Amino acid sequence: MPTPSVVSWQTPTTPTIIIDSREKTPLVFNCPSVVRGLYSGDYSFVGAEHLFAVERKSLDDLAASCTFERREVFEHELLRLRGCRFRRLLIIGSEEDVCAHRYHSEITPKAVLGSLRSFEVRYDVPVVWKADPDSAARQVELWAQKFATELCKVSYDISQGRSVGGFGSVGGFGSVGGFGSVSSLPLQDL
Repeated sequence: MPTPSVVSWQTPTTPTIIIDSREKTPLVFNCPSVVRGLYSGDYSFVGAEHLFAVERKSLDDLAASCTFERREVFEHELLRLRGCRFRRLLIIGSEEDVCAHRYHSEITPKAVLGSLRSFEVRYDVPVVWKADPDSAARQVELWAQKFATELCKVSYDISQGRSVGGFGSVGGFGSVGGFGSVSSLPLQDL
């Protein structure tokens, strides 16, 4: 009889990226991906839709999202991201591009950057700049890979009756995601 393979948090995890069905020009990934509707963000991965979300903006879209006409809708999107343990606002371009007004809108660079900084603080959503769609896709893959690995580690530790620190403590599963306080689990000697 063959021995069952042992799966632990150390087993490499290749998440399947979810691309929101409303994305008009989705990023192209090297890892598996599927298209389906997401409640929050433009990208997540299978099994972590409620924990991991990345909102992607081009410079034109970012500038438009800072204007009066679309600002309220964008702020609702950012508010929904707050429910996720991992959330990022990923901008394709650079601050230098914004300062040079390399976008199609009358809104000033100062207004765009000021709005962006306000959003980052108000909605607790870190902003990450990437030069092009390819590097943005690689970044989403790296985040998803690392987050999936951490999820596996936490799940494995819980299954072994171990106390969960770091990822599962302050600001982690104890506060968001509906898992309760996992840092109070007893430490089991091995």
